[in-house]
Amino acid sequence: MINRRSFAGIGAAAALALVAGCTGGASDETAGSGDFSGDVKGTITVLTNRTDLATTKLPEYAKKFEAKYPGTKVSFQGVTDYEHDVTTQLSGGDYGDVLLIPNTVAVDQLGQFFEPLGTVDELKARYRFVDEKAYEGKVYGLSLGGVANGFVINKRIWAQAGITEPPKTPEAFLAGLKAIADKTGAVPYYTNYKDGWPVSMWNNQRAILADPKINDTFPTDANPWQPGKVQHITDGLLYDIVHAGLSEKDPLTTNWEGSKPMIATGKVATMLLGSWAVPQMKDAATAAKANPDDIAFWPFPYQAGGKFHARIDGDYSAAVSKTSKNKATARAWLDWFVNDSGFAADQQAIPPALGQPLPKTLQDFTATGAELLETPAATTNAGKEDEIIKESEIDLKGNIYRQKLIDIARGAAKGDKDSYFAELNKRWSAAQSQVMK
Repeated sequence: MINRRSFAGIGAAAALALVAGCTGGASDETAGSGDFSGDVKGTITVLTNRTDLATTKLPEYAKKFEAKYPGTKVSFQGVTDYEHDVTTQLSGGDYGDVLLIPNTVAVDQLGQFFEPLGTVDELKARYRFVDEKAYEGKVYGLSLGGVANGFVINKRIWAQAGITEPPKTPEAFLAGLKAIADKTGAVPYYTNYKDGWPVSMWNNQRAILADPKINDTFPTDANPWQPGKVQHITDGLLYDIVHAGLSEKDPLTTNWEGSKPMIATGKVATMLLGSWAVPQMKDAATAAKANPDDIAFWPFPYQAGGKFHARIDGDYSAAVSKTSKNKATARAWLDWFVNDSGFAADQQAIPPALGQPLPKTLQDFTATGAELLETPAATTNAGKEDEIIKESEIDLKGNIYRQKLIDIARGAAKGDKDSYFAELNKRWSAAQSQVMK
């Protein structure tokens, strides 16, 4: 049940300033690998954002680890406001032995707070997502599980509309939603407009073009909302769904928690989310005495080279604290948890260790013909996209401009798709020319 909302981080900007001004007593030396020598014994403290598991499931994993390594003891510190509170702990120098790397820590600060686990070249042969918490060729964190991006659907409702396989084009997808509107009592698509963050999930679809280098090439494009380009394809589909009246009647009243039983029971047919949402919707179905097997995960309706492609990326990455007094045991726990605990499988997440089987949800997903694709962070143009976002004031990774897109599509704001895309291209192009000159 990996929830991507955990990446939002309350007060992240203020917290980032706090981190930037401190070293937490840690050395800035990052040359070579961390020193994990010594016996695997003694006590370690693991910080986690999973307060729901800190006193239940996580201690069960710890018992297995302690059985493998007699003389060890693993304790957990659940942190509710993880981003803010752990960032504060970093500034004080006392932040446990193993922890999830807060998103407030910039990549060039990783070596201040965490031990390097090895090089990217070494670890990418064993794990997915290693580049996500790496700097200058060294890896500082290992993802605890990954997610794919696509549509969570109620396949019973889609089947009632006569559709049992994922549509291959945006046009076919829209036709499917219209069939749901005509033949069932369900809301074809639910935007989750009011909560905002689900609308930002539309930015996670770049892999549909099957270009693993797209994060590097994207900042070089001055007009990403032109026909045939990824923003036109994805944002265009969202506009067309709403403009055709195939979403909820009043997006101002949507509710994330309330949407779970709605899709679980078939009152809603479709939502764009990550694969982390599937277990949550299945749980909602069970709670509502509906059939959890009605919930499925489909790829974005676009094919490149005759195949669907879906972006996959890691959730939080775990690291060994630079200030840990028991780094040998901390590293042993991290390696065991990623490789042997079964945590990713239990959470229906993509296992970070290569060679381990995908969870059932994603086995079904790839059976549709979808190829899972990592889109590594930009290297040649690292940071350029964020600069263009700031300069253009288009929150590409957020929800504000897409909420306006929805408002235009439903007639609550002036304009149409072509005029809004032209405006976005103009603003983006002006900013891009300044940043990339």
